[in-house]
Amino acid sequence: MPETPRRYRYGVDAVLTPANVVTIIRLLLSIPVLWLIAAQGATWIALVGWLIVAGTDWLDGYIARRDGITRSGAFLDPLADKILVLGGFGALAIAGRYHWIPVVIVFAREIGISAYRSLAARRGISLPALQMGKVKAVVQFAAVAVAVAPFLTRWGWLTTGWLWAAVAITVVSALDILRHGWRDARLRS
Repeated sequence: MPETPRRYRYGVDAVLTPANVVTIIRLLLSIPVLWLIAAQGATWIALVGWLIVAGTDWLDGYIARRDGITRSGAFLDPLADKILVLGGFGALAIAGRYHWIPVVIVFAREIGISAYRSLAARRGISLPALQMGKVKAVVQFAAVAVAVAPFLTRWGWLTTGWLWAAVAITVVSALDILRHGWRDARLRS
């Protein structure tokens, strides 16, 4: 007997959903947290604030899967992730915890892939987040957490290691998206 399709609380066109509210709160909370990281670097309050805003990424995803994924959420959630990660990396560079070169690499990847996705969408090619992108986000969030953890400040090699691991997976995930885009473009020709 075939399964009855699951009915979600919200349709794909809904805007004001609990998941989107969590995402908007995450964006609003990110402002003082990023300011604190840039101004003070590794502190307990910065670490707790970062863990809260980073943890809400999981929470809004859980709520969206439970209540129904929306177009607005599909736009807002990755935007919030980019603002958090780029803001976190930038704030750490300003605070002197990260060197600018790896931060610029991450910035270039995020901006470049966003532009590539927009161009692909105009050609009718959809490039949704892949599993590698989800792993990338977790590693990037962890790289910021390690850098703002006050109990790890004497282990600079650990902060540097997480930073470069985040850069490496950021580049690999970009190549993965490009590969999928080129494959889909060839299939359409």
